[in-house]
Amino acid sequence: MLFHPGPSAIKYTNYAIYKLLVMNKIFNPFLVHGYVDPDYFCDRQEDTRKLISALKNGRNITLMSPRRMGKTGLIKNAFYHIKQQEPDAMCFYMDIFSTMCLNDFILLLGQTIVGKLDSFSQKALTTLTNFFKSCRLVFSSDPLSGTPQVSLDFQPDQAQATLKEIFDYLGQSGKECYVAIDEFQQITNYPEKGVEALLRSYIQFLPRVHFIFSGSKQHLMNEIFFSAKRPFYRSTEKINLQAIPFEDYFSFARNWMEKGGKRLDEAMFERIYRRFDGHTWYVQYILNRLYEQCQPLIDENLIEACLTDIVQSEVDSYQLLFGMLTENQSTLLRAIAREKVVEAINGSAFIKKYRLKGSSSINSALKVLMDKEYVFKSDKGYRVYDRFMELWLQALPYGNL
Repeated sequence: MLFHPGPSAIKYTNYAIYKLLVMNKIFNPFLVHGYVDPDYFCDRQEDTRKLISALKNGRNITLMSPRRMGKTGLIKNAFYHIKQQEPDAMCFYMDIFSTMCLNDFILLLGQTIVGKLDSFSQKALTTLTNFFKSCRLVFSSDPLSGTPQVSLDFQPDQAQATLKEIFDYLGQSGKECYVAIDEFQQITNYPEKGVEALLRSYIQFLPRVHFIFSGSKQHLMNEIFFSAKRPFYRSTEKINLQAIPFEDYFSFARNWMEKGGKRLDEAMFERIYRRFDGHTWYVQYILNRLYEQCQPLIDENLIEACLTDIVQSEVDSYQLLFGMLTENQSTLLRAIAREKVVEAINGSAFIKKYRLKGSSSINSALKVLMDKEYVFKSDKGYRVYDRFMELWLQALPYGNL
């Protein structure tokens, strides 16, 4: 109840105490992991409003952006406000990036949802056990929090039946449910056939269950939801998450810096923001590092020193990743890093400048770099996925350049 205050004075009091406790534990307001509440969440007011409005009006959402742009934070922020408006609503978030097959998906879905719609009274547990016929429910306690949790134990030949029961469980709850499935494009890697059609067949008949399908591989997400041949075709509203506007982000950063006794001028923030094109996680990570410095005035030297420290702390990882590439792949990666954005990857000027081999060799190397997420294609062109690794790559020698 502390996380979702209702109308009563007791709940508001509890929430105020909770918020004070949380704020006392947060030494650095520039969070790089997790979500606390809107105070530590920069802007996205229009994105949040649009997301909530679509869901409440019966439109499921496809949310897309490159990784680390802020999709998860936006989802958590929307869920926070939904709970404020509808205390009885249930919000579920699951990241399926690490799942490898349909069974993994079902186990994670069950762990995320099953038991969360009920109290853990004896009567509720009996009802829950009777509801699931295709699998065995395993009751345990979270090792960290001690809260009760439920996991599913099912045979592979009962996987689809168990999946149907989970969705039926959601549908029969009588509550408004909001389910976010992050990195949804991962289902295209499952070895089972017809996963998209199977999920679509269940999801379309759940009027009080609202879905957010988010993903970072935009070409795969577009194929799933906007190709006429696919089961999810035109079943959602599309939201492409963009960078937070400069003015909003600067206001957020300056206010928190001032509260911490630091001074961040607009010119210095612009130096950070433009360098990383407003990419949320990278801007936020640098602000986090700057906030912990003893120096009250944030200047160019301090920014560069923080960037150097960040890159140096990851050198071993970058060297390992770089060493896993072939000569053609590593050469193309360094060339892209030096250009920052490459619009015409097979253009003669780019090939000549970096003395690359022919188009066939470039395309072969590019496919590997994209599959392994060294490189992604933005709306402006190809660029290195990890912007800090990009800085490290730019410092590597490249012939006479």
